[in-house]
Amino acid sequence: MASQPIDSELKEVLCYTLEAPGKRIRSALVLWCCELVGPPKAGMNRNAEIAAAAMEMVHTYSLVHDDLPAMDNDDLRRGQPTCHKAFDEATAILAGDALLTLAFEILAREIDKPAIAVKLIDELASAAGSGGMIAGQLADMKFTIDDLRLTIENQKSKIRNRKSEIENQLEYIHINKTAKMFRCAAAMGAICGGANESQYNCLCEYGLKLGLGFQIADDILDVCASSEQLGKTSGKDARAAKCTYPAVVGLEKSRQLAKKLADEAVAALEPFGPKADALRKLAIALLERTK
Repeated sequence: MASQPIDSELKEVLCYTLEAPGKRIRSALVLWCCELVGPPKAGMNRNAEIAAAAMEMVHTYSLVHDDLPAMDNDDLRRGQPTCHKAFDEATAILAGDALLTLAFEILAREIDKPAIAVKLIDELASAAGSGGMIAGQLADMKFTIDDLRLTIENQKSKIRNRKSEIENQLEYIHINKTAKMFRCAAAMGAICGGANESQYNCLCEYGLKLGLGFQIADDILDVCASSEQLGKTSGKDARAAKCTYPAVVGLEKSRQLAKKLADEAVAALEPFGPKADALRKLAIALLERTK
């Protein structure tokens, strides 16, 4: 069946969200990982371009829905009004739905080999679905710092280290809602580039460490940076009593954890030698970013 044209009104909304200024780290990671394992001087890989676009659609959908009043209720994203503020809440819900569906449509239709398409769809569905980002988002909404401490206080006779229990829950949230999508981006790039099993595993490890470190750095910036720097509302995590690394372990330990994860991400690239220098620099740049 041929792809159907997108309604002009819906297209305006999709373009508004997709074309907003942003870092595009996940989609870039698809391309860089593909380039790392692909044939030398092969030029841009068309499958990787499609996979990167699908990754960006899924990430953008998650932002549109995350900003909704029923979730984080935010007014600012990527330096401009959030989708439900620029249009309306129902339109934002449908725009997010459309982006998510379109991502899988382009993977199914545009990837040149069915076997590769199936692998990419599997990776993205696993990372973005009920065993990944959705699970992390649900836990993020459900558990505030006060909720976790109250639960643990009620069970303290069964728990030796209450703080570590909170940290375990925090890691679960951030691995699922953020780090698995970074791992997915690296995995999709590896698949498009024809990586062998060892290369695939190394890049998946890199992506997971990179993603968790990115989220910790994001938590730190929410405390330390301004809304103008971030392009989104700063300080909202603390106001909502969200379970974040600075709230649980403090800023200094959060910085130490982010640095440790960046080092572990870099270490995962050792088998690639100097060819992986761009990915090494990315891990450090994300650690040191100010927005």
